[in-house]
Amino acid sequence: MLPDRIEDYVAADAAVRVIDAFVDRLNMAELGFQRAVAPSIGRPSYDPRDLLKLYIYGYFNEVRSSRRLERECRRNVEAMWLMRRLVPDFKTVADFRRDNGSAIVGACRAFVLICRDAGLFTARLVALDGSLFRAVASAKKILGRREIEEARDRLDRRIADYLSGLDTADASEPDDAGGAVESAMAMLESRRGELDRMAGWLDETGRATVVEGEADARPMGKGKGPKPPAYNVQSVVDADSGLIVHHDVTDETSDNRMLHPMARATKDVLSLDSLTVVADAGYSNGAQASACEDDGITPCAPANRTVNNTGDGTLFDRTAFAYDVMADRFVCPQGRMLERKQVMNKDRLVFYAAKPDDCGACILKSRCTTGSRRHVSRHFDEDALNRMKERATPEMMRIRRSAVEHPFGTIKPMMAGGRFLTRNLNGTRTEMALSILAYNIMRTINTKPTPA
Repeated sequence: MLPDRIEDYVAADAAVRVIDAFVDRLNMAELGFQRAVAPSIGRPSYDPRDLLKLYIYGYFNEVRSSRRLERECRRNVEAMWLMRRLVPDFKTVADFRRDNGSAIVGACRAFVLICRDAGLFTARLVALDGSLFRAVASAKKILGRREIEEARDRLDRRIADYLSGLDTADASEPDDAGGAVESAMAMLESRRGELDRMAGWLDETGRATVVEGEADARPMGKGKGPKPPAYNVQSVVDADSGLIVHHDVTDETSDNRMLHPMARATKDVLSLDSLTVVADAGYSNGAQASACEDDGITPCAPANRTVNNTGDGTLFDRTAFAYDVMADRFVCPQGRMLERKQVMNKDRLVFYAAKPDDCGACILKSRCTTGSRRHVSRHFDEDALNRMKERATPEMMRIRRSAVEHPFGTIKPMMAGGRFLTRNLNGTRTEMALSILAYNIMRTINTKPTPA
């Protein structure tokens, strides 16, 4: 009563057939996969196509562990069909992901280009967003300079106490073997050297903390509570199709400096002359907005500007002051001038100040400032910020939400609520590429036109 072939168990429109067809058309050697060309002598290794198919199928079905993937090859009919009854052991499966990170990222990009060439999206309007994904490391592994110094002091005391105990033991039993002694001391010295390396790394990078065992991860999160080690995953989504056209895993704790790099990379990957990108207020950055416009990219994002909260917020905001472009000065509501006073290159700000005599005699001083005179700042990229803010209409922000929130809402459950299995940027970028490739395949299948 059962079919004679595994082929008959797999439906004609099953997603596993799409995965199989996609990987078969890839140029594995060009993408950089190891063992893409089988050697002429010796026992042949597993074809990287088979292992890539297995991983994509696993991430497609929320199976990411190498041990679980090995089990799927023994009991899952679709996996048996996809792998042609091959059953690689978990070590072979895990090594493939570890050793072919850049090639897997390239395969993810190749699928985007296939979709572009097939006309599945125009990518003229894209939405950008970032989300935090938990690292493997525990929050207990976050160490600052103080914690490292305290750990070194404790270790030094242990070493001193251990050596003192050994001297006493040697005096009473001088003929005892010392093999265990050398082993224990080597472990303590190794730990001491590891703490020294972490302290040196903090000095070199200028960071305040380091995650032991996963230096690329950083404490991330909002609010005042504890922040676990995490990575900032950036994604650029085509507003028409919902496909992710570009992504990256970064150690940036905020999105503030990611607008131009992500938009420029998207424009380059798709070989576009122009691009419009919409993002939320977390990407408000004047320098980034100016860089986008210089590269033919039109950014749309609300501007995050400081508010004058002196006097319980009742004083004149900076918007009450008119800027004179030709004279490079501000005009206050009373008609008096605020001249250029100071330039802050690091913050990209220019400060303007009124004359003390003008403010002292002004009838609006009580509504303007509590100091001796009023100061107003202007950003180097003020005009670019204003243009970016004007483009961020309610309709554009609605498009952003509907386009970019859905992919993260789908991918995070596929990744156990947004948790990586691999460590450091190389491993997490590989894993995210597999997740996004699986998502894009799923999205393409679900949005295919239905026959009339």
